[in-house]
Amino acid sequence: MIKRVPRSREGAPTRSKTDTGKLKLLLVGLFFAAIWLTLWGRAAYVQLYLGPELKKGAEKQSLATGFELGERGRIYDRNGAILATSVESKSVYISPIKVERAAQTAQTLSQILDVPKKDIERDLASKMGFVWIKRQIGDREAKALEAAKLPGVFLTSEYRRMFPNHQSAGQVLGFVGVDGIGLEGLEKHFEERMVGRQAKYVVQRDATGRRLYLDDQGREMDIRGADVRLTLDTVIQDAAEQSLAEAVTRYNGRSGMALVVKVDSGEILALAHFPFLNPNAANLSKPAARRNRAALDMFEPGSTLKPFVFAAALEQKVIDPSKIFDCENGKWVLRGKTIRDTHPYHWLSANRILRYSSNIGTAKIGLALGAQNYYSTLRKLGFGERTDLDIPGESPGKLRPPKEWSEIDLASISFGQGIGVTALQMARAYLVLANMGAPKPLKLVLEPESPPPPQAERVFSPGTAETVLSMMREVVDEDGTGKLARIPGMVVAGKTGTAQKAGAVGKGYGDGIVASFVGLFPGDKPEYLIMVFVDEPSPVDLGGVVCAPAVREIAIKTLSYYNRLPEAKLLTQPEPSESSMQEKATRAPQAAAGAAVPDLTGLPVRRALEALGKRGIVPTIKGAGMVIGRQKPLPGEPWPETKSGSKDGGFILWLQEGSK
Repeated sequence: MIKRVPRSREGAPTRSKTDTGKLKLLLVGLFFAAIWLTLWGRAAYVQLYLGPELKKGAEKQSLATGFELGERGRIYDRNGAILATSVESKSVYISPIKVERAAQTAQTLSQILDVPKKDIERDLASKMGFVWIKRQIGDREAKALEAAKLPGVFLTSEYRRMFPNHQSAGQVLGFVGVDGIGLEGLEKHFEERMVGRQAKYVVQRDATGRRLYLDDQGREMDIRGADVRLTLDTVIQDAAEQSLAEAVTRYNGRSGMALVVKVDSGEILALAHFPFLNPNAANLSKPAARRNRAALDMFEPGSTLKPFVFAAALEQKVIDPSKIFDCENGKWVLRGKTIRDTHPYHWLSANRILRYSSNIGTAKIGLALGAQNYYSTLRKLGFGERTDLDIPGESPGKLRPPKEWSEIDLASISFGQGIGVTALQMARAYLVLANMGAPKPLKLVLEPESPPPPQAERVFSPGTAETVLSMMREVVDEDGTGKLARIPGMVVAGKTGTAQKAGAVGKGYGDGIVASFVGLFPGDKPEYLIMVFVDEPSPVDLGGVVCAPAVREIAIKTLSYYNRLPEAKLLTQPEPSESSMQEKATRAPQAAAGAAVPDLTGLPVRRALEALGKRGIVPTIKGAGMVIGRQKPLPGEPWPETKSGSKDGGFILWLQEGSK
């Protein structure tokens, strides 16, 4: 049987429905394949070619374009009192390309920030992506800007440096500029350590709401600067500054310096200057007021150098305390140069030469000692080289080699002329005598801890040091030049200085005088070294009159503070309320006690920080001003628990101008 094939009317065979279906499926498959190929191609193009550019665009949308500034590290005294801290404040910047209605924006910014409109218009015309408008603005200005909601105008948090103790140790601490960079003093020296880091951040929060700062790889990092802790004690610093200011003012001096050093450790408890420098307003001060004169200024020490020529001569067995010298009745001509004493003396023993501070007798001892021996001793004492404290620009002083000394040079250097020293060098040298002939380096910084210096050789034997100290105790006797430094019930050793200031080069000496006094308390077993220098006092210019009383006053306050003052003296002295030391026993410390949070509003920042410091709390400080306006936690609330690793104790203090 033969199967028939279907044909069309024209006689051609027809396709089956199956073939048509296959064709449709093929076409659909090709269509979708083309679509997929197009999509995959597009994806490859976007991923491989446009990927880096698109990634940057995505980051701009997901990451903030602003920046975060880390808080600058704080500076503390030896007891944890804050000497320098940072207060959070707002600063204004613009992104000109994002600003809408430039004229209106400039007008609004000018009114709120009190900035000239033309300056803002110039900034708005800039093609830069970031322009500062005003740094560290007040809270009112910040709130007004937030309310204005100006496109392209942004607020960012910065930190303003604040010194709660105002002028206390101002020249030592130094100050920072508006960019938060240390410009002078310790702020400059420890810039790399204390500066807060600045960068772009992804800001996230953990489950407790704590902010996590991540770098661009997503790693957590700390942007806060490290702290610095000094050997200074704010109580002793205040005492030294008050007594120094009184001495300089009373005797019409140009300036003054005072140092208090702990003998056994070499730690500087006070380093005071007058006129004062308030680092909070350093831009209003004169350059001369910013100088750390104790480290930078070189002067001729005068009679305060005499104990060292006596010590060198005793060590070399050139003299003994009873050896007699002719002091020429107050006038002696050597190689055509006249050496004078303030009072005429004839024959004096060595100990009386120091007691009455005879230049002629001291010069004869120096000549007997010889230039090389004396120079070697001065070098061992550290003259002619820096003390290596953390003070920028410290002077090495001036000490010429002995081959350049003439006979008159040796005589002059013996009583403290023809040599340039700093106050810090003098303190280091006297520490040798106070430590029974062994050198002791000065120390100003506790943290970061410096590597210990190499062991220095002994300068004098204990016997020599004790002999010189006994001579210095005679200086403070009833008829000695330093009798105004006496403290009843305590042995005191000291030395006066009244040195002429050198004039212009080749002009010899002028009329100016540097008066000074160095005291050791107690004088038999020294614990504290106290020095005061006053530049050009008048009409009285004697170190025993101008400076010795100031040293005595500082000593009484220091010994009383450390409970080392003899009981007999405690009964005859004025109440401590006459000095700033009493502040630490008034409202602020009392308020820190108890189970409830005290009311700190209305207190000066310094007093509030002292109060919280008693509990080991360093609060977060915000706003502008020097008085506490409000606080968190509120007064009367329980003390919050301090989390491990945190110092702020959950405390926030907002500042305001004025007082309560």
